[in-house]
Amino acid sequence: MSDVKSLLPIESTDGFVLDQAVSRAIGEDLMGEYAFAEPYPHIVIDNFLPAEMAEQLLAHFPEDAKAHDKTYQKGYGGTHKRQILPYDCDVYMRDAFAFFNSAAMLQFLEGVTNIRGLLPDPYFSGGGLHETSNGGLLGIHADFRVNESLQTLRRVNLLIYLNKDWQDAYGGKLELWDREMTAMVKSVSPVFNRCVIFNTDEDSFHGHPDPLTLPDGVSRRSIALYYYTAMPISNDSGESRHTLYVARPHDSEQVKADVRKLAKKREKRAKKLFQAHEQQSMKQKLASIKSRLLSLFK
Repeated sequence: MSDVKSLLPIESTDGFVLDQAVSRAIGEDLMGEYAFAEPYPHIVIDNFLPAEMAEQLLAHFPEDAKAHDKTYQKGYGGTHKRQILPYDCDVYMRDAFAFFNSAAMLQFLEGVTNIRGLLPDPYFSGGGLHETSNGGLLGIHADFRVNESLQTLRRVNLLIYLNKDWQDAYGGKLELWDREMTAMVKSVSPVFNRCVIFNTDEDSFHGHPDPLTLPDGVSRRSIALYYYTAMPISNDSGESRHTLYVARPHDSEQVKADVRKLAKKREKRAKKLFQAHEQQSMKQKLASIKSRLLSLFK
């Protein structure tokens, strides 16, 4: 087994374990590289997972058809592409995907992207395991932005490639195009244990649009994971949305006094949060006005 050090020091002797503080720090070390990448925030990471874990993910990649497989034959919109639901896989693969949706993984991604409050998708809508066979392709596109079922905003894509001995002649490089679709800025070969993370914006154009030229027995395999943030829930009135404790009619006076005390704390906390929100909103409005004024004098 390779002794090359992986980026994420995941322990796998008893499930998959990664300390949240460690994963956050690893992510934050990559924040600058990610934020200033062109054509949009992204990063390419080799040796992403521990070598043994990457090898096992490939070994457990399903060969046979599964109950909820989706096969795409949509021309430029995706051809010869198989999408496999992790819940249809064996226990190793299910545990791995549970880890990919874990707090440690979210902390790593928040550190990298500087996006707070990232959420996983337990349904793996559009994601999971992807396999594209000879002649397959995926046209240049910007991904869907809203998960309509969960009512969440899609913010980050994470791809992990599982292709041993991949040759340039096979094609299948991930192309990253500029926001105006005038030039390809970067191409990434889908080699084994390479990870690509990027922001999911309305103009984060990417794909592998040329048909694969693969020998028999070879396919382009990857893990696709998508992360979201919740839709903002406004609270213009400042009404408390924290836990509300109530006393029963027959409770003692001491219990009723405790409940009144908790109610005061609840309202005090709500007022403090509302004031902080108002201050932040004012700062954002002033920044917007400043930006517009500066643009007038350019």
